[in-house]
Amino acid sequence: MSLLKNVGTIGGLTAVSRVFGFVRDILVARVLGATPMGDAWQLAFMLPNIFRRLFAEGAFASAFVPLFNRRMVEGQSEAQRFAESVLSLLLPILIVFGGLAMVAMPWVVAYFAPDGLESDPEALPIAVMMARITFPYLLFMSLATLVAAVLNSLSRFAAAAAAPVLLNLCLIAALLYGASLGEGVMARRESAFWQSVALSASGLLQLVWLAFWMHRAGFRIRLLLPRVSPGVKELGVLIVPAVFGAGIYQISRFVDLFFLSTLEVGSYTYLAMADRWNQLPLGIIGIALGTAILPALSRYLSREENDEAQRLQSNAIELAMLLTVPAAAALFVSGSAFTRVFFAGGAFSVEDALITGTVVSGLVIGLPAYVLIKVLTPNFFARKDTRTPVFTAAASLVVTVGLNILLVPRLGVLALAVAGSIGAWCNVMLLYAILVRRGYFRLPSRIAGRIVRIFIAALAMALALWALMGPLDPWFDGTILQRAGGIAAVTLTGTAVYGIAAILLGVLDRATIARLLRRQT
Repeated sequence: MSLLKNVGTIGGLTAVSRVFGFVRDILVARVLGATPMGDAWQLAFMLPNIFRRLFAEGAFASAFVPLFNRRMVEGQSEAQRFAESVLSLLLPILIVFGGLAMVAMPWVVAYFAPDGLESDPEALPIAVMMARITFPYLLFMSLATLVAAVLNSLSRFAAAAAAPVLLNLCLIAALLYGASLGEGVMARRESAFWQSVALSASGLLQLVWLAFWMHRAGFRIRLLLPRVSPGVKELGVLIVPAVFGAGIYQISRFVDLFFLSTLEVGSYTYLAMADRWNQLPLGIIGIALGTAILPALSRYLSREENDEAQRLQSNAIELAMLLTVPAAAALFVSGSAFTRVFFAGGAFSVEDALITGTVVSGLVIGLPAYVLIKVLTPNFFARKDTRTPVFTAAASLVVTVGLNILLVPRLGVLALAVAGSIGAWCNVMLLYAILVRRGYFRLPSRIAGRIVRIFIAALAMALALWALMGPLDPWFDGTILQRAGGIAAVTLTGTAVYGIAAILLGVLDRATIARLLRRQT
């Protein structure tokens, strides 16, 4: 399959999930708002997800996929035995860790809770209860990651990309029930409780969904007695540095939680709502590209087809910039317009929406960098090098924490967004410099020139949107028709200006599209 087709499959289904996630966040803003209970829900939602990203998605998949693909070359039965041995150890580890986390939850929540939550004698115990209810989500999703890694290695991308839709559907159902309870503190508490239940239920549903499609693909994994096989030892050697690498990123998330706990009530919600706009293009483009190129890079490098690997990496970078640079420019200029139109209402005021829009602008400065990290790191993972991204992530973390210390007292929650963006760009520069130094990859001058033209086209679009913001400003707080008209004008203007500039500058042409559609043999 071509890179563009693989990315289209994964990105298209991820887009569906992100749209449902967007609807979910609109409901969260309207039902819970930037209130103590809204922050409590955001904290209960973040904790299992931080550990899921630490142990499961990034670290596990990056180490598991190359080893699994190597065994698939030897035969499906060998790959099946490897997956079974991994599962036999993964499950008891997750059960023990989850139990210990639930015991420690009162101290964890008390440490990271915002000041306003700690002052409410009833809100803190509710937050602890919610965090305990959500933590089984970690168990279910870690097992689902194993199944998804098998499906992706078999080039069955659709099922794993569609699975998060179940998460958002469960949470939307809980939020709609919460909205029916009316307004007030008690209604918000009950709504947050049922969201916690829905989160864990969604993890179980995603695991069942992926297991069904793995079975349909003719691949079955049995649960055996735990045994440390040679394959598991090899996975452990690769996964430990990958966990540290992912851990460095998640440490930065804990650092964010620490600084958020020092800010006013609502800061958790502002950052979470703003991150939704950053995650829309990041999930659709970045995760799709990273997922699509890792198996292909692994195959090319195992067959010593270095030219094909170079071409694939170049195409992935060009496609990432073609899609993310204009998205970042548009959100930087018009982020507050989108947050006012979609989030303001109910428990979420216009002032809350404006603060959130400012945070969006800070986050999207780093959007292209976040995507490039996901595009560059597979080049290391495909070579079974999970250590180098650890060092680059550690260096970027030092930069991020230093900037947080300097900027948070001055800028508040906006500082977390800006510091994270600058740290991400530092990570990209280090990853690329190491790839060049080791002779793994060098961006062709032809592609570099196209990327420069992409930035110029995005700048032209940003200037056009900036000129449009003033005249349209009253529309963003008007009637439903005025809001819809304002967003339509922003979207159509941005798309038209970027498209025309890209064509005039030679960024989009038939040769480029044909090259991106070329099949990966």
